[in-house]
Amino acid sequence: MNQNESASRPEEETSAEEPISPPAPARLLLVDDEPGLRTAVQAYLEDEGFDVTTANDGEEGWTAAQELIPDLVISDVMMPRLDGYGLLKRLRGDERLGGTPVIFLTAKGMTADRIEGFQAGVDDYIPKPFDPDELVARVRNVVRRQERLLAEAARYADADIGQMARQITEIRSLLQQTGSHKCATPATHSFTPREASVLQLVAEGLMNKEIARRLETSIRNVEKYVSRLFTKTGTTSRTELVRYALENGLVD
Repeated sequence: MNQNESASRPEEETSAEEPISPPAPARLLLVDDEPGLRTAVQAYLEDEGFDVTTANDGEEGWTAAQELIPDLVISDVMMPRLDGYGLLKRLRGDERLGGTPVIFLTAKGMTADRIEGFQAGVDDYIPKPFDPDELVARVRNVVRRQERLLAEAARYADADIGQMARQITEIRSLLQQTGSHKCATPATHSFTPREASVLQLVAEGLMNKEIARRLETSIRNVEKYVSRLFTKTGTTSRTELVRYALENGLVD
């Protein structure tokens, strides 16, 4: 191999590779009633590459969480209208947001207060005043742990995709044989365009990774869309979801 051939080979290999899009930044929801602290923490976290949305208190934070579906919530404890514990309780009681990690950011630092926070379901607890670098380190740690959990859940879901595909085929065949492919009065749902797309692809038996690739989104987002579909259709599994969608003419 001459020098020219050796020099050209890396270019050929590089050009053959598909460009890899950088992962989307983690979406954080910061809830605190202190404007100065809220602005400072938001700026610091955004400088570290996070996508940060803020809220002035627990009530505003609850509304924002429902719209944003954040990857992590950082909340003060002592706030007007709805405190951190009230916000945490609402999050844990919501099917879409129940697994969202939460970090309490509060002036309280006594052991009893920390124990109360952990018993309520908080993932981490940082007393004020705090070191910004420590905050970032804890945020990254919680976000990465959540990503590992979601990846593991997706892996197990994909492992069962072959069985689910067979079940979907059986459901389609049964509905065709009985002539009940669609209900006489099919249900109506207010699906978003993206939810409708995910539902169609789930009905086609695609794996989470394939759906994410088809829609150019993350596996995490696919899981969130499927969770929303469960809530809106009153189903608890993908097989039930597909059967419901077929019976009500929600998919092709």
